[in-house]
Amino acid sequence: MDAIVKVESLKKVYGDLVAVNGISFGVSKGCCFGLLGPNGAGKTTTIEMMEGLIRPDGGNIQFFGRNLDKEALKNIGIQFQHTALQDFLTVEETLDLFASFYPKPANKLDVMQMCDLLEIAKQKHQKLSGGQKQRLLLALALINDPQILFLDEPTTGLDPHARRKFWDLISNIKKQGKTIILTTHYMDEAEYLCDEIVIMDKGNIIARDTPQGLLTQHFSGAIIRLPIANLNGKSIEHYGRPFGEHHVDIDAKDVEQSISSLLAGGVKLDGLQVKSANLDDLFIKLTGHQLQDDTDESDVKD
Repeated sequence: MDAIVKVESLKKVYGDLVAVNGISFGVSKGCCFGLLGPNGAGKTTTIEMMEGLIRPDGGNIQFFGRNLDKEALKNIGIQFQHTALQDFLTVEETLDLFASFYPKPANKLDVMQMCDLLEIAKQKHQKLSGGQKQRLLLALALINDPQILFLDEPTTGLDPHARRKFWDLISNIKKQGKTIILTTHYMDEAEYLCDEIVIMDKGNIIARDTPQGLLTQHFSGAIIRLPIANLNGKSIEHYGRPFGEHHVDIDAKDVEQSISSLLAGGVKLDGLQVKSANLDDLFIKLTGHQLQDDTDESDVKD
């Protein structure tokens, strides 16, 4: 399928720091596209250039074959992590206010239903729970009826139930034919929602495919996870790669054979886990970082 969003040779430099190093990718219509990376990877800078918030130092961005300009930006909606809202307004009044900014807004009731806001329409937005507030911010991003929706870490700080509920809302929005570009610190979220993901590190794209495609490329068999203390004094690199401060991950094409080799080498099996690889494991293998452990990027030129 032809890409409706095209990023070609995109570059951004801050002094001696190359934040984004000439990257290229496309996003197909109706796709949920995930852009992932540790702090300093360049993903936030990339998204902000695509949203028209900062100017690239090189390359090109197109929406529907049109270079990024004010007219092209009318096709997008953005859910920021933080949005200042007018005090003392209800959910419905807040939507009315934002709808007034656009010449042809979406139907307010349809947006409220899509974002599960009808039951709290008369509540003041200051009184909303974290999950309810995120659903309101999602509705505000949809009120101009955009074809492309940017979601910047939309479930950060939500409890597991609220996160799952939000995922279902995103899945339903995608069924409406909208294209979604998502950044997230939750690998399970990317695996659940994204049709395709790009992983960035140090300003470059280091991997791109469907979640399952990337797992198939980089893993076979299973992962054996052991406490580092079990390694009988040998280095982690002799067996695999570190997982956090206290464990080592070992790629095992044949689990029984790998366990036999560990025993033969005098490695204790206390605390052993055998698991299938997921996107967390892939991210650690490719970047050496656990994405969920990263802190806020707001003060990093990422």
